[in-house]
Amino acid sequence: MDFDKILEKYQELERKLYELSSQNKFDELKEVAKEYEDLKEVVEKIKNFKNLENYLKELEELSRVEKDPNLRQEILDEIDLTKNKIKELESEIKEMLKPKDPNDELNAIIEIRAGAGGDEAGIFAGDLFRMYSKYAEKKNWKVSIIDAHPNDYGGFKEIVFIVEGKGAYGKLKYEGGVHRVQRVPITEAGGRIHTSTVSVVVLPEYKDVSDIEIKEEELKIETFRASGAGGQHVNKTESAVRITHIPTGIVVSVQDERSQHQNKAKALRILKAKLKEMKEREKLEEIGQKRKSMVGTMERAEKIRTYNWPQNRVTDHRLEGENKNYPLDKIIEGELDELLDALALKFSL
Repeated sequence: MDFDKILEKYQELERKLYELSSQNKFDELKEVAKEYEDLKEVVEKIKNFKNLENYLKELEELSRVEKDPNLRQEILDEIDLTKNKIKELESEIKEMLKPKDPNDELNAIIEIRAGAGGDEAGIFAGDLFRMYSKYAEKKNWKVSIIDAHPNDYGGFKEIVFIVEGKGAYGKLKYEGGVHRVQRVPITEAGGRIHTSTVSVVVLPEYKDVSDIEIKEEELKIETFRASGAGGQHVNKTESAVRITHIPTGIVVSVQDERSQHQNKAKALRILKAKLKEMKEREKLEEIGQKRKSMVGTMERAEKIRTYNWPQNRVTDHRLEGENKNYPLDKIIEGELDELLDALALKFSL
């Protein structure tokens, strides 16, 4: 990677700032100033990188001429230390220069569905929902349940919710896929370890959906009584809303608000986000492929991550070496940053 070109660009932006300021071209000035500020931190690191490279050359020259064995060994140790610093700094700079996903700052819409494993899969779906809720709480994000279908053991056959907070989608987007659990279920009398699966889909909640037009005749709107996660008004009125977008077959159900009007508004908001996702990928087949890659066929063998209770270990199968194993007791309590950062580093665009 040519760091010199970045320094040249930074200097050119400095010259532009001066020229535009002296010419009172404030609209252009604002745009250039933003680009200049965006590069400021990485330019500082590049300057430090180049200083370390020069320092390394001086050390290597000294090591060639130094006769005293003790002093020479000290110089050689300093060379190794400096090389490590250069390598770490270069990695940091390259990471900073990777293009950012424009959707990373958005809220995340998360869908969790029980797969293979019956009641135990539903219990695990509940565990994952609570894990993400605890993580959101640590980030000071808000979790709003959109639709929930509980099972008889405190879990969910299906739960859909929004995580609202700056950067929620960017942090959680790699959670999409099949999550596998290995443990002795509470429903198992014989003490045998069972394997169950749960699917997770993560979509961004787009702020600008002005380009998405939905015609009234394209919608099938149904109302029903809320159940499960609707607070004190559950089952009293038909406030829950189910909207089917006929052209695409997308179904959105919302039952967490007090009124039918509020639930309809939220359902339309989520429907538009899903349609925007389709439009962003240009073809309906592409969103289908994305969902298929996330969810697969929900068979036990397909997985992105395994939660092994007997061994207190979470293994992310997309990572390698020591980086792929994490303590389950911490992960399930929402301590996800280290794991999510490792995934972001691997899959950053």
